[in-house]
Amino acid sequence: MSYKDKSAQMRAELRAMNKLIPQTSAAFAGLSKAAKEEGTLSDKEREYIALAIGISQRCEPCISFHVEALQKTDATRADLSALLAMCIQMGGGPALMYAAHALAAWDEMAG
Repeated sequence: MSYKDKSAQMRAELRAMNKLIPQTSAAFAGLSKAAKEEGTLSDKEREYIALAIGISQRCEPCISFHVEALQKTDATRADLSALLAMCIQMGGGPALMYAAHALAAWDEMAG
């Protein structure tokens, strides 16, 4: 399954969960909105952090979502490579595996 398809499937699953637990979902959405509005970091810097955490936590849906969001900034594939190198340096073999997912998602979504 492609990363685009995986993202679409995850979004559908999240919509179903949002209907089941709307207050929790709304609270999480509020937290996300506040985290993106506070502070001095740019959208690109925030997405770098989110992607790095997604890789380190081994969350493939997070990787897809944040690669997609990162591509909406002025980030480049070269920028991504520096982020992936740091993830691998800090996280070792498991980070290497999920960094490869992030690169594959980038290349698919950029194409």
